[in-house]
Amino acid sequence: MTLPNGLTPETARATAARAYELDRRHVFHSWSAQANLDPMTITAAQGCYVWDGEGSRLLDFSSQMVNTNIGHQHPKVVAAIQEQAAKLCTIGPPHVNDVRSEAARLIAERTPGELNKIFFTNGGAEAVEHAVRMARLHTGRYKVLARYRSYHGGTDTAVNLTGDPRRWANDHGNSGVVHFFGPFLYRTQFHSADEAEETERALAHLEQTIAFEGPDTIAAIVLESIPGTAGIMIPPPGYLAGVRELCDRHGIVFIADEVMSGFGRTGKWFAIEHFEGVVPDLLTFAKGVNSGYVPLGGVAISPAIAATFDDRPYPGGLTYSGHPLATAAAVATINAMADERIIDNAAEIGARVLGPGLRELAEHHPCIGEVRGTGVFWALELVRDRATREPIAPYGGTSPAMTEVVAACRAAGLLMFVNFNRLHVVPPCLVTEAEAKEGLAILDQTLSVADRHTV
Repeated sequence: MTLPNGLTPETARATAARAYELDRRHVFHSWSAQANLDPMTITAAQGCYVWDGEGSRLLDFSSQMVNTNIGHQHPKVVAAIQEQAAKLCTIGPPHVNDVRSEAARLIAERTPGELNKIFFTNGGAEAVEHAVRMARLHTGRYKVLARYRSYHGGTDTAVNLTGDPRRWANDHGNSGVVHFFGPFLYRTQFHSADEAEETERALAHLEQTIAFEGPDTIAAIVLESIPGTAGIMIPPPGYLAGVRELCDRHGIVFIADEVMSGFGRTGKWFAIEHFEGVVPDLLTFAKGVNSGYVPLGGVAISPAIAATFDDRPYPGGLTYSGHPLATAAAVATINAMADERIIDNAAEIGARVLGPGLRELAEHHPCIGEVRGTGVFWALELVRDRATREPIAPYGGTSPAMTEVVAACRAAGLLMFVNFNRLHVVPPCLVTEAEAKEGLAILDQTLSVADRHTV
């Protein structure tokens, strides 16, 4: 028996042991206190599965960082990277190269409205940084509004836009960012009784925030079309249209952050397509554009903002902007998604298998307070008490209960994306019905661990 990468289990274990030793000696991990880390070693991956350092196979319901939308080791993308490496490994961004041009065309064809100019970055945080810079230069204003319960990246501006505790250590109050509450009916800040009321009150709160901050001081509003890491909270009907109207009324740039929700994750090319008629001025992307095979992100730009820099140099750039290996991977990924109906599969699996399956789990497990999602983008809100909605882990932290649940999932062969009191069900977009049901069965088994912590 060999692993998908050709290693025998014995060789894989030896390789993993050596890699772990070197990791703990030399690698500094993100978002972590270093001393007590015990990271999992991955030795192989294929499709919707990964193999750990002991040779155990796990169903990857995390898509790693919610980015392997096309699954692991897709042969068409691997081949495209290999072919590009043989032809032209790298070239500076001032020069035209064919795969960057083709990637830009394919992305522009799929973005909403007329977002036809593409600025390439190395990832999502940089995309957000540059979108904000463009908005500030375009408007001549500085302030940027972003919602609480959001994540926009780890670089300076992006982490200050972020509305979760990872911002706190980096926030000195001088970034020009103002936070507001977005709609989230399950934990409403507005005492709303239904979605219509939540939309009305959340928009009134945003309008008041704009008024109190001074409309003429605000360059942009940055929103995830569907917030991801913060909880997969689908905006209620009318909310994003209302944000668009407020931006139009006050000359504010609307930036849609599609880094996590874009390229098939929600069952459409971009999540904002779920909200008819809403077109942002700038749209950021990364992750699913090439499933993270080579780092890539970018900003899709409206004609009005692009025209700002027709005769005025844009003061920004990156050595690896539109890198040939990354954009070759993007071309192959987008074409494979279209040819193999991978986005249609994400929509179908979400509607027919994951959504109904997760709601059925909620009927049997008192630890599930709410099920939210669409496509292959779902969250389970775990609670100690359904009546009070007390989370099973505190905001910004974890708990023994969550630690036990995650450990039980891993022991049963399921790799989950976890944030505070939530389990995120986010498999690759090409997940099969059998694989989705396999994951649901493991969740059914392991959620009994969380049930023991309910009241």
